[in-house]
Amino acid sequence: MSAPVIPPGGTLLQTFKKSFVDVPVDADNDNAISTAEFLDAAESLTTMFDVLGSVAFSPVKSDMLGNIKKLRDRFLAAPTESTTLQSLVINELKTKKHVATEGLLWLNRGLDFTCIALSQNVAQEAEELSTSFRNAYGSTLKPHHGILIKPVFSAAMSACPYRKDFYPKLGEDQAKVAAELRVYLAALEKIVAILKGFQERKEAKW
Repeated sequence: MSAPVIPPGGTLLQTFKKSFVDVPVDADNDNAISTAEFLDAAESLTTMFDVLGSVAFSPVKSDMLGNIKKLRDRFLAAPTESTTLQSLVINELKTKKHVATEGLLWLNRGLDFTCIALSQNVAQEAEELSTSFRNAYGSTLKPHHGILIKPVFSAAMSACPYRKDFYPKLGEDQAKVAAELRVYLAALEKIVAILKGFQERKEAKW
């Protein structure tokens, strides 16, 4: 795993192919989330795990990328029926399959975990990443993980770098890094919440 190269004066978020800030959400159409931009943004977020630097985060990253692939495969197979995440799910379930739908459920849990961990860490300037990630894991992914997976993820939480080593890797200007992260995480939090609400609905269940 190699972290992206950040241009001088720039930030890690500026190296992302797509930010969650730029993912179209149609407020007039049941908060429909554009599939293509969402998948690019989710894929870009996984480079954050490279910056965390530990091989312990490989399972976290590969899990998210695996679920992104399930969604992308469905999107490519039926593009006109999958322009938004909501339409992708509803139309896939009509075919009596739920590969991408289940992938989205797990991907959203992974995004929720990452969003809560980083939001908590940005807000609590004295808190180490391992604490923030462990707390976020307990409230998001852990309840859904089996006995074999929990130790793998717990190991990743313990392997988090110190914040004094992590944040400089996101960019030289720490005020800029923090400001961009807050905007980015707020956009991600909004999308995660929309998806959670949608996934609770009968039409999104299999």
